[in-house]
Amino acid sequence: MRRVLPVLLLLHAPAPLANGTVGVRPLVSAPSASDVTSHDAEASTTPETRDVLLRRLVARVALAQVRKQDAAWHPDQRDCAGLIRFAFRSAYKQVAAERLSTPLWRDGRGRPSDFADAEVLLQQSFQLLGRDDATRESLRTGDVLAFRQEQDAGPIFHLMLVVRPEDRAHAPARVVYHPGEKGAAVRTGVLHHLVTEAPLEWRPVPQNASFLGFFRFKEWMS
Repeated sequence: MRRVLPVLLLLHAPAPLANGTVGVRPLVSAPSASDVTSHDAEASTTPETRDVLLRRLVARVALAQVRKQDAAWHPDQRDCAGLIRFAFRSAYKQVAAERLSTPLWRDGRGRPSDFADAEVLLQQSFQLLGRDDATRESLRTGDVLAFRQEQDAGPIFHLMLVVRPEDRAHAPARVVYHPGEKGAAVRTGVLHHLVTEAPLEWRPVPQNASFLGFFRFKEWMS
């Protein structure tokens, strides 16, 4: 069963959510993909160039979902983990389609799989980088923030995708995420604002026990 995650970034004045809690209205528009990408997938794809292009395309795809969710992203897959799976798969399809001859992800037993929920993605396909401020400053596009909230029905895992311009003076690092509610919009906000202005249980800081840490796709660890 899909669990709804009522989390919003502090980007504007507080506004009531459908469940009666107080959140914040998401941005009306996302930053242009040109803010985080500058080359097309047709460029030379040496191993180093391929990694750069993959990150750029992950950013491009994720930010595009804020403006309008792609019809190719199946509605039943639209949640926080689904956004990451869709953005990564779309990027690989353009840059390194041969990698998709086997699934990108691993299931709970470590076997290749096209599907993995947020918890399994963290356990099998991503590696913990750390939880501290220094790690946050070192994040790159495609890295992930992870949270675990304890509920009566069981824990809820939530992931947010990092989008960081290669030229850090150009624009701040952002997070892009789907809140999990069926039909909800994909949202984005500035990472630093999340650290300082979000409800305490959603701040990516060491003092927050619900914050699991910053993670990176294992194949991008080298």
